Amino acid sequence: MTAQLIDGNALSRTLRTEVAQRAAALKIRGVVPGLAVVLVGENPASQVYVRNKVKACADNGLHSVLEQYPSDLSEADLLARVEALNNDPAIHGILVQLPLPPHIDAQKVIEAIAPAKDVDGFHVASAGALMTGLPGFWPCTPYGCMKMLESIGFQLRGKHAVVIGRSNIVGKPMALMLLAESATVTICHSATADLGTMTRQADVIVAAVGKRNVLTADMVKPGAVVIDVGMNRNEEGKLCGDVDFDGVKEVAGWITPVPGGVGPMTITMLLVNTVEAAERAAPSLALTA
Repeated sequence: MTAQLIDGNALSRTLRTEVAQRAAALKIRGVVPGLAVVLVGENPASQVYVRNKVKACADNGLHSVLEQYPSDLSEADLLARVEALNNDPAIHGILVQLPLPPHIDAQKVIEAIAPAKDVDGFHVASAGALMTGLPGFWPCTPYGCMKMLESIGFQLRGKHAVVIGRSNIVGKPMALMLLAESATVTICHSATADLGTMTRQADVIVAAVGKRNVLTADMVKPGAVVIDVGMNRNEEGKLCGDVDFDGVKEVAGWITPVPGGVGPMTITMLLVNTVEAAERAAPSLALTA
């Protein structure tokens, strides 16, 4: 059996079309969804990510503002810029690109973003909303993974899901989203004694640790859905995930490729969150006009 691919590029195109339609509907009401992207320093990878986010906004009817600062920008000055963006009615989402220079407390900066504009879903208020099932913004990468499961019609209720990784950005919120859909969830990590014993029981596996070949074919139950969040490089410099793709695809029922799987979905869900933020703000904007 060869697994069916979950095509992140194709799904992303579909969702971005929906984003553009929602943005167009807002423009009729006089609201242009706005995203502010703040970049501090000259990290090459961050520069690429930021350019992609700005382009995605332009391509789908959103307004974006890119603010770039040198790496010696003070924490106080960055916090002041975040506060100004919080108070800017033309900006509905604020994204401060991580990592930040070491002299800046990243968590303090994230917590300075107004929860209503936290389209990255990293604020404590967003995490609390996810935990308690209240409206909020979901972190973009696990949100994209959920959309991929939805796209293949996979019913999570009663299924066993194993999440490999416990980060605040992917692993923990991923587990909560799966739990909210009535899956039975196991979180594995570097201290898990026998990872294979856990994953072989799983109907769904989400690998999100940033380590090549952490999941191999002998660790997967036949027919399982495998979502690969990892972004690594092999010896030849080729992009690869956390999953031994060539081996696992012969056992799994569904699998995401790297590249072309979860990656495109992350920016797409950022657009979805930004449009959602603008829609939530639109009634209050109309009342104050």
